Amino acid sequence: MTTTSTDTSRPVTAPAAPRRRGGIGLGGAFTIAWRAIIGTPLRSVLTALGVIIGVAAVVALTAIGQGSTAGVTRNLQSLGTNLLTVQSARGFGGGSLVRAGPRQTVTVKDAEALATAYGDRVAGVAPTSQSSVQARVGSNNTQATIIGTWPTYETVRNSPTQTGAYFTPADVDGKKRVAVIGHQVLLDLFGDGTEGSATPDQALGQRVRLGSVNFTVSGVLPDKGNSGFGNANGQVLIPLSTYLQRFSRTNSAGGEPTVSSVYLQATSAKDLDQLQADITELMSARHGLTDPENLDFQVQNQADSLASLSAVTNTLTILVGAIAGISLLVGGIGIMNIMLVSVTERTREIGVRKALGARPRDILTQFLVEASLLSVSGGVIGMLLGVAAAYAGRAFGISPVFSVTPMVVAFVFSALVGVFFGYYPAARAARLDPVDSLRYE
Repeated sequence: MTTTSTDTSRPVTAPAAPRRRGGIGLGGAFTIAWRAIIGTPLRSVLTALGVIIGVAAVVALTAIGQGSTAGVTRNLQSLGTNLLTVQSARGFGGGSLVRAGPRQTVTVKDAEALATAYGDRVAGVAPTSQSSVQARVGSNNTQATIIGTWPTYETVRNSPTQTGAYFTPADVDGKKRVAVIGHQVLLDLFGDGTEGSATPDQALGQRVRLGSVNFTVSGVLPDKGNSGFGNANGQVLIPLSTYLQRFSRTNSAGGEPTVSSVYLQATSAKDLDQLQADITELMSARHGLTDPENLDFQVQNQADSLASLSAVTNTLTILVGAIAGISLLVGGIGIMNIMLVSVTERTREIGVRKALGARPRDILTQFLVEASLLSVSGGVIGMLLGVAAAYAGRAFGISPVFSVTPMVVAFVFSALVGVFFGYYPAARAARLDPVDSLRYE
C-alpha cells in the first residue's frame, strides 16, 4: 500500500492580486500633471496669470507700503523725537469760513512760560517763526526759508551743524545778525548749485545778505535729503529776536510778538499724552479761555501723527489685499475654465485609464494635482515678480520692507485657490463613464 506524505514545512501564500495597470500614485499624478503643463506653456501661463498678478500685487505693494511708512516714520523722527507742537488754531473765531492761514495767537511769552513750567519733564523748547526771503552772496542768489528760533532748536528738532555752531542765548538777547545755513543754500550761494561745488568751511565767517540785511554765517547744516516735510536744505536759521525785529510780518497779540509754532521735546515718550493735556490747560489759562471747543491754539502730538500714519497704512494694506484677493479669485476661475477644457480634450485618455483599472479617485487626484500645480507655480512666479517690482521702487526713492506674513498668506491662498477651483473639473473627470469616454470623438 502506497502512502503519500504532505510537506507542511513550506508556508502556503495566497496568489498576488493583479496589479491595476491604470492606477498611479501621487508621484505619478505629479509627473502626468507637470507634463501636461509644460506641454502647453503659453496656455499654462495665461491660465495662471490671474494668480501671478494677485500674488505679485500683494508682495510688491505691501513691501512698498511698509517701506514708505518706515521712511515717513524715520523722517518724522529725524525732525525730533517725543515732540509736541503748539500752534495757532486754524479758523479760530467761530466764523463759518476757514481762513487760508490762522491768526497768530501764540506768543513769545507763551514759549517762555512753557520752557519753565514743567521742569525736567521737558528736555527743550524752541519757538519758531518763518518766512521766505531772497538770499544773496555776490552775484549768486537763491530763495531760502528763513527761520527765527532759539539755540535749543538744535536739539529739539534734531538739527546739529556739520560745521561751525549755532548762535548763543547772548546772540538772541543782543539781536545779533548771525545765521546757520542749510546744505542747498551753501551750494547755491558759495558754489554753482551742484553737489560738491562748495564746502562748509568756505561759508564760515562769510557775509550772507538775507533780504536787505547782512548776516554772518556761524554754522552750516548737513545734507538732510528730501524728508517730505519741507526743504530742510533750503533753510536759514537766525536768532528769533533778530527775526522779529527785521522780518516779522505778523501782528502782535495783545502787544506781544507772536510766533508760528512752539516745539517742545518731552523727556519721555510715555509722558506725551499727559504733557499734552497739561500744556492745553496752561495755555487756556494764559489766554483766558474756558471753552475747550473754541481754543485759539492747538497742541499736536507726534505720537498721534505716527498713529494716524499707521492707521492709514493699515487701511491701504487691507484695500490692497482685497484687490489682490479679487485677482486671485479671477485667476481661480480661469484655472477652473481651462481645467474643464482639459477634461473635455482628454476624455478618451480618461476612458482608457479607467478601462485599464484606474479608480475614480485616481482620476480625481490626477486633475486636482494639475490644478494645484498651476496655482502653486503661479504663486511662485508672482512672488518673484513682486519682489522684483518692489525693488524697482528704489528708482523712486522708496526702499521696500519685506514681511514674511503677507508673502506666506498670498502663497498659501494661491495654493488653496487651485485646490478649490480645480476640484469641480477633477470631480467631473472622475465621474465620466468609461464606455462613453472611449466612444468620445
